[in-house]
Amino acid sequence: MKTFVCSLLCLLFVGGLNAQEDYKDKNQKFEYTIEKKHQVVQFDPDALRFKKRPKNIILFIGDGMGVAQVFSGMTVNGELNMQNMSHVGFNKTQSADNYVTDSAAGGTAISTGTRTYNGAIGVDVNGKPLTTILEYAERNNKATGLVSTSAITHATPASFIAHQPKRMMYEEIAGDFMNTDIDVFIGGGADFFTKRVDGRNLVTELSDKGYRVGYSLEEVEAVKSGQLAVLTAVGHNAGYRDRGEMLVKSTEKAIEVLSNADSKGFFLMVEGSQIDWGGHQNDASYVTGEVLDMDKALGEAMKFAIEDRNTLIIVTADHETGGMTVENGDPTKGKVSTGFTTGNHTAVMVPVFAFGPGAEAFSGVYDNTEIFEKMYKLFRFKEKDRD
Repeated sequence: MKTFVCSLLCLLFVGGLNAQEDYKDKNQKFEYTIEKKHQVVQFDPDALRFKKRPKNIILFIGDGMGVAQVFSGMTVNGELNMQNMSHVGFNKTQSADNYVTDSAAGGTAISTGTRTYNGAIGVDVNGKPLTTILEYAERNNKATGLVSTSAITHATPASFIAHQPKRMMYEEIAGDFMNTDIDVFIGGGADFFTKRVDGRNLVTELSDKGYRVGYSLEEVEAVKSGQLAVLTAVGHNAGYRDRGEMLVKSTEKAIEVLSNADSKGFFLMVEGSQIDWGGHQNDASYVTGEVLDMDKALGEAMKFAIEDRNTLIIVTADHETGGMTVENGDPTKGKVSTGFTTGNHTAVMVPVFAFGPGAEAFSGVYDNTEIFEKMYKLFRFKEKDRD
């Protein structure tokens, strides 16, 4: 009896830790038909005159987004903003301890230029904190921001701002936000800031530091500058059908606030988190809808970059999820049929799209760590500043 009770308690404990991972339940929905097409940004590429090097970088990470995920979106929408970006490459996603990376190690490789073990958030294989591109940007008087459709404490956004040995240390990750001067962050995860085991209320602490804190984008609509934190859900945000234009509006708001900052430019990471979740569930509808949602947000960033002429946009992924393939489709009907080989991540290369000053640096095939290196060099950060 005692053994049974212990086993039950262990299951409950692990279940609680995995509450943020419950998007991995697999089902079998293979077909997607588009509900509403979005228009891509129209521009004359021959008329664009970008600066030589970027003052600003906007990095989009489609979590779990491989070539099939992109092509699925392209099939049903007819065209994507992604395909109109000027340069295309591929990054190899392996982590330090596994041929198949997870989002924590994948995000850390992109954010720090160092491969680490699966599950690590902003630390190396020995658990030593690594300086992220966001933190280097702060050191060099650039404004910084994070946007995510997951909890803002989840693996990918966390890997740009936190330093923890395990990705599921959500309260500790939220605490790491307090150790930075990030200008804008928008995403779910409010409970990790307010309903904490240690009794701290990080929302109060953020307010005391001068942040305007809101729980919806409507609440902060009038905010144009300053430091802004918007916790859009207690945990993760809803899927694309139910959250509306959250990612598009969050991207717009982050760009607006960061571009108004008294700084030497800005760095912004925007994550389309739930492409990955659709892959884990082998759900083509979920995957494709999330790709299209991120592409709409990308369109807003491209409009800014075209007018600004000083902003580099990069779109990539931390890994592919689902082993997805496009089996058939009908672009005239906005319809695609897909197959999946797994409910987990795969080891394949993932695409990199780039647009704006310095975009040519992202052509070719390279390790995921090179994305950090390329951003660092294009920002002209000095080598002597490297940790």
